[in-house]
Amino acid sequence: MRNYPHPIIAREGWLFLGLALLASLLATFRWGLWSLPLWLLSIFILQFFRDPARTVPENANAVLSPADGRVVVVEKTEDIYGAREALKISVFMNVFNVHSNRAPVNGEVEKVEYFPGKFINADLDKASLQNERNALLIRAGNGEMVTCVQVAGLIARRILCYVDRGDSLERGQRFGFIRFGSRVDVYLPVTARPKVTVGDRVFATETVLAEFQPL
Repeated sequence: MRNYPHPIIAREGWLFLGLALLASLLATFRWGLWSLPLWLLSIFILQFFRDPARTVPENANAVLSPADGRVVVVEKTEDIYGAREALKISVFMNVFNVHSNRAPVNGEVEKVEYFPGKFINADLDKASLQNERNALLIRAGNGEMVTCVQVAGLIARRILCYVDRGDSLERGQRFGFIRFGSRVDVYLPVTARPKVTVGDRVFATETVLAEFQPL
């Protein structure tokens, strides 16, 4: 997979933004100030699809956040995708967060599996297993397994994933996008040390979710 550059506005939003701006301009010429709701919609679309570049931390043992948002789960549980006990850290994205998903570790994608499902509020724990989702199993450079699951939410109805089995990922590399509010679950070895707690605000790539135990 080619490394998709950071264009400031995510490519997934170009069509939506173009249509909103066109409608706003036409409404302005025809109705003047009555076009204000369309301009507000354009501004919302612009902020939703923003895609800023991020700085990758130097810590080689760090597991980076794959998404912007708020931490809603830090617990030991079963990773059903990797068939193991794991440390689970979940990040909830609301409609005002950046929705690009970025690789938490360097590694190779061993498996990509899509699951159809519901669209309940992604802030709820049951969303992890009941909602539409897409799971990536990544074999990190140190040999550890990292499972990264994109979960659709109440409003989100479209999960986009641009990697497949055998692809190599670098930390901070953009691998997908989820439209309009969602969640990303990360499953790590139980020996990993969490560096965040429930309620923390995190930023994709720049926030360290956890650290692997040094080999």
